[in-house]
Amino acid sequence: MLKIYLDSSALTKRYLYEAGSSAVDEIFRGAEAGELVVVFSIWNIGEVLGALDARYRRRWLSEGDFVEALRGFTDETIKLLRLRSVAAVPLFTSILIGAWSVVLSHHIYEADALQLSTCNYSQSNAFLSGDEELVSAARQIGLKAFDVVREEKEVKLFIKGDRA
Repeated sequence: MLKIYLDSSALTKRYLYEAGSSAVDEIFRGAEAGELVVVFSIWNIGEVLGALDARYRRRWLSEGDFVEALRGFTDETIKLLRLRSVAAVPLFTSILIGAWSVVLSHHIYEADALQLSTCNYSQSNAFLSGDEELVSAARQIGLKAFDVVREEKEVKLFIKGDRA
């Protein structure tokens, strides 16, 4: 089954409408239909919560929108866990150690390297992010990677089966 790894920036786009959201929405529709598995690190949960909280504290989200986004994230994650259409990968020591070489070789932040290391560990078919530099690093280490903002059409084609 197709496994799509979402980093925190891509995952957040599911719960806050912004550029790239339609590609992420398509992935979640596929997961709900049992056509693919959404993969992310357990680390992403804290990052998504932090991103939502930061937007709320800056007053970019009303309290109602903040609560709705939190509820959407938690409810959907639990639902997809029950359907076995989401895999929240624990933070294993081997994943963390694997990230260290990525930090040094690609000069990226540890949390970003952790995403790439977890994607490798999970044997996901593709890595998705809204961070152009992280997508570039993913490609440099041999991952199939997409920028959900700039490559929405390509993401949708990939999950539909055009995997060239």
